Formats: sequence, structure tokens, C-alpha cells
Amino acid sequence: MTAATPRRRGRPSRTESADAPAARDRILEAAREEFSERGYDKTSVRGIAKAAGVDSALVHHYFGTKEQVFEAAISVAFAPALDAPKTVEEGPLDSVGERLTRFFFGVWETPATRTTLLAIVRSAVNNETAAAVFRRIVVAQLLRRIAGRLDLPDAEIRAELAAAQLVGIAMLRYVIRVDPLASADPEQIIARVAPVVQAHLTRP
Repeated sequence: MTAATPRRRGRPSRTESADAPAARDRILEAAREEFSERGYDKTSVRGIAKAAGVDSALVHHYFGTKEQVFEAAISVAFAPALDAPKTVEEGPLDSVGERLTRFFFGVWETPATRTTLLAIVRSAVNNETAAAVFRRIVVAQLLRRIAGRLDLPDAEIRAELAAAQLVGIAMLRYVIRVDPLASADPEQIIARVAPVVQAHLTRP
């Protein structure tokens, strides 16, 4: 296959712009894969562009900086987890801990979403810029929405404590892989953790 003639950085070509939806999707997919494999620090806009088969100028045209590419990529990838607030309002408050815990581990136990979440968490742990983006998404789109559905005093800190419980376990189980937690049956973990999450969310 003949390599495409390289262009100087600047505005994207008419051909690339005409293929905008497909090109944008390719860039996002390539960004998720690059951040997953290399982490935030070692990923570059040039590398994302190469993986997507486009010019670097097109990445800048659609998303701007590397930080903005990262935020766009993980917003899409993190979308399944952002449905968590819905689980809070799907039933009575006295069983919200189990619903939220079961939802959380359901997302992590799905291979496709787990790979993406691992990339996000590893990038956030190792780079402050990535961590700031991650915090922005988690706080604005997840924790505040959960707190808003609780309608209880100190709802925000309740939501944050529940999240800390779940994220801490996810770090040990999926990222650091500490046994026996890493190899335990998910149902066993849910049975033990759900009452603690429930207490964080609703206990007086």
C-alpha cells in the first residue's frame, strides 16, 4: 500500500473534512487505544493521528490539545459508568447500596469496559492533567448526579464516600490485582460491600 503524502500542519484537507464523522470516530477510537496501551504521558497527538490514519492537523481541528482529546475519548468510554445515578432512583433508598454496588461491578466485570476503565484510571493516577480531567467528569457527571437523587443531608459527601469505597476496591481488584480480592467471586464481593455502601448513602 502506498503511503499517503505527508502534509504540513494546518487546516485539514477538504477530503478529510468531508469524511468528518468517520474521521472523528476513528480519532476517538485511536485515542482510547493509545491512552490504554501507552498511558497519558507517552501518548501524543501525532501517535493518535497515525493510528487513526489522519493528519495531526485534523486531530487538533476537532479536539484541540492532547488534554482535550483525552477528555473527549474518556467521556465516550466512561459513558456506561455514567448511568450509575439512574440506579439510585430505580427503587427504594433502603436497597440503593446493593443496586449501586451491583451496577459498579457489572461495569468493571465486562471485559470491553474494564479495559477502557483501566486505561482511564492508570492515566489519572500517573498524570495530574489526566487526573484533573477525570475528576471533572466524575464530579460533574457522576457524584453530583448521585447526590442530587439522594435528597438527604450531606448528600455530596455521602456520594463521595460511597464512591471512595467502590473505587478503592476496584483499584485493589482490577488495577493492582491483590489476591484473594482479585480472584474472588463478584457476588461474594457485592454481598460484603453493598451494606457498607448503603451505610455511606443513607445511614443517619
